[in-house]
Amino acid sequence: MDLLVDHHCHGVVTRDLDRPAFERWLTEADRPAPGTTFFDSGLGDTLRAHCFPLLDLPPTAAPDDYLARRAELGPAAVTRRLLRAAGLAAVLVDTGYTPEPLTAPAELGEAAGAAAYEVVRLESVAESLGPTVDAHGFAADVRDALASAAARSGTVAFKSVAAYRVGLGLGDRRPTDREVAVAAGRWLAAGGGRLADETLHRFLAFAALDTGLPLQFHTGLGDRDVDLRACDPVLLAPWLRAAEPTGVPVLLLHCYPFQRHAGYLAQVFPTVHMDLGLTTHNVGARAGAVLAEALELCPYGKFLYSSDGFALPELHFLGAALFRAAADADLVRRTTENAHRVYPAVGGRGPGR
Repeated sequence: MDLLVDHHCHGVVTRDLDRPAFERWLTEADRPAPGTTFFDSGLGDTLRAHCFPLLDLPPTAAPDDYLARRAELGPAAVTRRLLRAAGLAAVLVDTGYTPEPLTAPAELGEAAGAAAYEVVRLESVAESLGPTVDAHGFAADVRDALASAAARSGTVAFKSVAAYRVGLGLGDRRPTDREVAVAAGRWLAAGGGRLADETLHRFLAFAALDTGLPLQFHTGLGDRDVDLRACDPVLLAPWLRAAEPTGVPVLLLHCYPFQRHAGYLAQVFPTVHMDLGLTTHNVGARAGAVLAEALELCPYGKFLYSSDGFALPELHFLGAALFRAAADADLVRRTTENAHRVYPAVGGRGPGR
């Protein structure tokens, strides 16, 4: 089996999960409607077909039996069993969102038997400076913090969640330090905290390019906080034109339901790449159809694999299993080669070993 580089994922929870907690992390929703369950969905069908047998249960078992089996085995054993079955050479872990304790990159890598690396979230870097920085020093302090993060062993990329905060319609002009200071002043005067200012998100994206590390953008579906209309990756086109001369790779994550738009951008912008991320497990049996739409325009050398698995190791495993089922062997191999080209520092066990 060719091993995959999961170029964007998250850690997993380390505690036992009851049914409400498990269903909370299963989809982008925070809870099912009263009287319903997320097991009663295409994703639920896929979970039964692929994950139940890995925990020694038939696909026809009841969800409560699956959760009881999870508890019997314990979180560490379940995580190890599912991640080892995913067949991963390396995991690139976004550490910027931890609503509860999650495994660190090294822990996730150990469980998967894979090399582990960190993806640093731009907004987390900026927000961590809020209590100590002043508006006039904000730009310089952010640049220094990004340079320090980029220099850390194991850091291989940055990520922007501008899509969640201000949408992807970023301007195409690098803001001046004075403009950054004015915007930072507004943000700090309001108490700092969650950063949601177009000027500051645009500044962070350009500053990340200056480090030379690849930059990932969340696009498309996400949890209920996003305005999906503002998450179309085509909205990034003006910024991508301005970013292109740097030669820094830009990775469009997830992309659904705009996978064709992302494929277009990957075709016309030399530095742009894409994946389908959490789309794959969310659409379940339709993964092949969505992948085909993405690849209508996206060059095969610009397509990467990710699971965007978060909290539940089932999602890391399902991403890999469904992608392998939807893609031919050549594309599976190519995604790993593409990841090594985009992220030169990423090692791992390598395809087929």
